[in-house]
Amino acid sequence: MSNDSVKKWYVVKVISGKEAKIQKLIENEIQRNQLEDYVGDILVPTEKTFHIRDGKRIQKDKTLFPGYIYIEANLAGELPHVVKSIPGVIGFLSGVKGGDPMPLSKKEVNRILGKLDELALNSGSVQIPFKEGDQVTVTDGPFKSFEGIVESVNPERNKVTVMVRFFGRKTPLDLNYYQIKKA
Repeated sequence: MSNDSVKKWYVVKVISGKEAKIQKLIENEIQRNQLEDYVGDILVPTEKTFHIRDGKRIQKDKTLFPGYIYIEANLAGELPHVVKSIPGVIGFLSGVKGGDPMPLSKKEVNRILGKLDELALNSGSVQIPFKEGDQVTVTDGPFKSFEGIVESVNPERNKVTVMVRFFGRKTPLDLNYYQIKKA
């Protein structure tokens, strides 16, 4: 393998919010032009986030670097022109405006890929939107519509302990975080 055929990582600037669609277009164009040998990988780094909407847990993929796609390639021959001609692609990141595409350093690549590995390991973790002392209302289960105060938050178990008044006494309830909302 000669030094000319070594693949490096490059950053492609694209229209923000269209990263996944443009990634598919790039993959299709590379295949159509039979340039697969010049391309290693095409990444749009995302992380899974969870939101509570109407008491339901909703999973969503959030783009880590909006407006950027990472491509591992040997930018030889027609490849740079093919990528630049795709709708939504603004161009390759370079050191100077209109200059040659600038590859990422090993350190930058390792940081980005390391971040993706870290996110893959933590993909099950959920950001619980409550903290101790928050005034909440129970939205689900046998204590629906009861009001209480968050006593403790357990992110490992995705549970929240809420103190409610039941028959005139304070009673702790262990609830899933999506069974309550801020009062």
